[in-house]
Amino acid sequence: MSSITIQSMEQLDGWLESHPIALLFVSKNHCSVCHSLYPQIENMLKEFPTISFGYTVVDDFPNIAGRFLIFTAPVIILFVDGKEYLREARIVHLDQFHHQLTRVIQSLT
Repeated sequence: MSSITIQSMEQLDGWLESHPIALLFVSKNHCSVCHSLYPQIENMLKEFPTISFGYTVVDDFPNIAGRFLIFTAPVIILFVDGKEYLREARIVHLDQFHHQLTRVIQSLT
């Protein structure tokens, strides 16, 4: 699975509208946690082909911080039908996150 890079509000809105289940990974430049977590999340999402994966860097797209109240990085937000459904920030426990994703996907199918 590869991610789409989101760089504008218009692109973000279009992406959310066209994907019923979407996961956005918000990173920050020079963030070692972000850089180590990203490939782990990307690999995890191979198990969830219905989830579209988006990526953005808050330093390059600061408006996203205000829109989604992002105060730290990384932030992972799962959207269902364009609405925020699940959020993890800074320290993400991968086992718990995987379990939550599994439950969400099972409840939607």
